[in-house]
Amino acid sequence: MGLQIVILAAGMGSRLGRSLPKPLTELNDGRSIMQQQHDNIRAAFGDDARITTVVGYRAETIVDAFPDVDYVYNARYDETNTSQSLLRALKASGRGGVLWMNGDVVFDPRVLGRAVSLIERDQSFVTVNTAKVSDEEVKYTVSGEGFIKELSKTVRGGIGEAVGINYISGRDKKALIAQLGRVDDQDYFERGLELAIAENGLLLEPMDISDLYAVEVDFAEDLERANLYV
Repeated sequence: MGLQIVILAAGMGSRLGRSLPKPLTELNDGRSIMQQQHDNIRAAFGDDARITTVVGYRAETIVDAFPDVDYVYNARYDETNTSQSLLRALKASGRGGVLWMNGDVVFDPRVLGRAVSLIERDQSFVTVNTAKVSDEEVKYTVSGEGFIKELSKTVRGGIGEAVGINYISGRDKKALIAQLGRVDDQDYFERGLELAIAENGLLLEPMDISDLYAVEVDFAEDLERANLYV
């Protein structure tokens, strides 16, 4: 089996103020956000990579645009957050690790190339950017051994931001599934990772991409910034 990859695309993306699901937002180069993600995935991992997309809001528009991938449906997309979308996807995955990303991240193709060595040794990781630390973003701290210790929007003294591209190893996946099943419906998936770190000893490595671009498109100004790169 090729690498299993999940794209979380169930949300309504209301902050961007568009009628289509946010991943279908067109970039200046004519591709949608999701199309550039697919292109980056295929460039890094080839055509054997298995893509599963979690859909909810206006699911048919994403399915029509990308008919050749697998889908998981989050029927409660308007009542739940990314923790529950990821939980559904991980439960539907096969054996082995899973790389996942938020469906609104525009990123440098080299990001996934940098992840290859970690994935090959089945090391769980969170992609991070230490160049800035914004209040509205998911922030992190590290332990004395250099692994992720705290991971949330409320972290104090964060040393960087999580980018929204992550990998859970085959050996760690069961613990993350269990913790995602415990968190509140409105929690982000990072809460499940935090619990797995605290209670299951999950060793989550930060993969620094501060020298590359990655923009999570929540607002119009984020889209403007993303378009400077593509």
